[in-house]
Amino acid sequence: MHELSIATNLISLALEAIQNKSPALHTSAPRVDQVTLRVGRLAGVDAEALQFCYEIATRDTPLAGSQLVIEEVPAVVYCPACQAERELPSVQRFVCPECGQPTAELRRGRELELTCIQLVEPDTVSPPAG
Repeated sequence: MHELSIATNLISLALEAIQNKSPALHTSAPRVDQVTLRVGRLAGVDAEALQFCYEIATRDTPLAGSQLVIEEVPAVVYCPACQAERELPSVQRFVCPECGQPTAELRRGRELELTCIQLVEPDTVSPPAG
């Protein structure tokens, strides 16, 4: 299950961002509120398994309680006959959905990109109600 290694890499990147955000001498570390990841439809990542692994892997870390947001990127090919990019309705057949021309030129759909780490400064965090 490579989703666990993806989750642990996300944690490492987020922890590095926290360290770069607040020098140890001046402020206490901010908390991670949300991590956003763009995942292509052909990236071979099971979003549900990744969510599960992220939740488990972030326990007892500064990311505990943060939300993993996964933005799915559709598979898009370039059709030489139409001279246009087309979104594939199915990743089983690499043919233009407009003209039926076979195409192998994948333009989008294999992404695995960390796009945002949303931090919350410690003094802006509201105390729990109750």
